[in-house]
Amino acid sequence: MARLTKKQKEAQSKLEKGKTYSVAEASALIKEISNVNFDPSVDIAVRLNVDPRKANQMVRGVVTLPHGTGKDVKVLALVTPDKEAEAKEAGADYVGLDEYLEKIKGGWTDVDVIITMPSVMGKLGPLGRILGPRGLMPNPKTGTVTMDVAKAVSDVKAGKIDFKVDKTGIVHAGIGKASFDAEKIAGNARELLTTLVKLKPTAAKGVYIKSIYMSSTMSPSVEVDTKRFTEQ
Repeated sequence: MARLTKKQKEAQSKLEKGKTYSVAEASALIKEISNVNFDPSVDIAVRLNVDPRKANQMVRGVVTLPHGTGKDVKVLALVTPDKEAEAKEAGADYVGLDEYLEKIKGGWTDVDVIITMPSVMGKLGPLGRILGPRGLMPNPKTGTVTMDVAKAVSDVKAGKIDFKVDKTGIVHAGIGKASFDAEKIAGNARELLTTLVKLKPTAAKGVYIKSIYMSSTMSPSVEVDTKRFTEQ
């Protein structure tokens, strides 16, 4: 078992063993225990009482974090020439079509989100093996396949993220940076958690949210009280 460093021991000492915290308390603690020489991401892991293998228990959705992600999200807009100007004005980092399809075929995937139009999806089909594993394939359910390209780009730049329960029943999401005020971290966490509650499948029985943990890059995890996660 790896030994804890001095900073890790110091961080662990600030956590009360066996205690679960409110979102507000956890958000403040994350700032205290983030001891790295860069601005770490703040992540949340929510274990749901669902069976993702069953279509009627799959949980997937989008949420716009009120305080953004703190990340400079690189957006590629794969659009026809008549949509290029609005994509650029909305802030897309890369705009075009055939030239970028060729780059992707060659292995280029240096973007965070790809937004496209329904008429272009046919061209993206053959690239599924490249884009799928990287979570970059546009999907109408997440708003990344749309005729309103400008809004889609603006939403992503403003903090819109998509999430999906993994095969173990956990939703992982980045909800900000440790440099954020604790109130902003908490606000983003509540927005995601509230959205997850609204997406509870009717087929899911019993306690829906089994556990919630928050952490920052290289920090210990802080357990959040599932009964109180919407408290101020």
